[in-house]
Amino acid sequence: MRFLVAECEPPQAREKRRESVGRSSGETYLEVLHKLAPGAECDRIKPTDSCAEIPGREALTEYDAVFLTGSPLHLWQDSPEARRQIDFMHRVFASGTPSFGSCAGLQVACVAAGGKVRPMGDRREAGFARRLVATERGRAHPLLDGRPASYDAPAIHTDEVEALPEGATLLASNRVTRVQAAEIRCGEGVFWGVQYHPEISLREVAAALRRQSDDLLEHGLARSNADVEQLAQQVDALHAEPNRADLAWQLGLDDQVTVPEYRTRELRNFIEHLVKPTRAKRGR
Repeated sequence: MRFLVAECEPPQAREKRRESVGRSSGETYLEVLHKLAPGAECDRIKPTDSCAEIPGREALTEYDAVFLTGSPLHLWQDSPEARRQIDFMHRVFASGTPSFGSCAGLQVACVAAGGKVRPMGDRREAGFARRLVATERGRAHPLLDGRPASYDAPAIHTDEVEALPEGATLLASNRVTRVQAAEIRCGEGVFWGVQYHPEISLREVAAALRRQSDDLLEHGLARSNADVEQLAQQVDALHAEPNRADLAWQLGLDDQVTVPEYRTRELRNFIEHLVKPTRAKRGR
């Protein structure tokens, strides 16, 4: 199989993430995809960069899947970076290549297909999205195959989908963010996406908490930087020892987050239930 990872991070955010966790969002995706699909050929591009060469429709048809990463990019702002990312997604839809996105990746697909994204205001999901529940349509959708009736997932975002495009299917919600998972069809393309982050490790969750410490204080989710650091240290410790029941209990987490095979379930489902059947239809 041949995969293309499209990094939604602008250059400054990409380097800031590398400083805190050692890799960009696209590099995280590459590592996870190599584990989920050993032997797959994976390329990475950076559509937000002004100097980036964006593949056209025909070039995109040579891939079996396209993955869009998370990012602090605000899709509700008219910026050159946002326009480049949305233009890239238009090409993905036109190519008919199956696509998947997490966090900003979902928001990019939504806007490109005619939906809307907005800032969350004072609400936040920082660290983990709690009590995610599939909709009636979501319970039968292969993206969420194997997920329990209610589950948690890594999540870090300050924007959300305000309105899905026409014809999209809402698959999961919680009390903080209505659109947590969705299927979007546009032109020849099919996109499956989630607002949370099935691709990131607990170590990356801890790093994200540290990067967003000031924002957490501003919105009353922590009283001090020391509070944020204490939480990040617990998450780091659980990453190092995922079988520690005491840390999982203190953080209110179960195996849906602590076990990598469960945490990455949506990515695995996308490859098994959409990418491989589409590849077979194309005679590859």
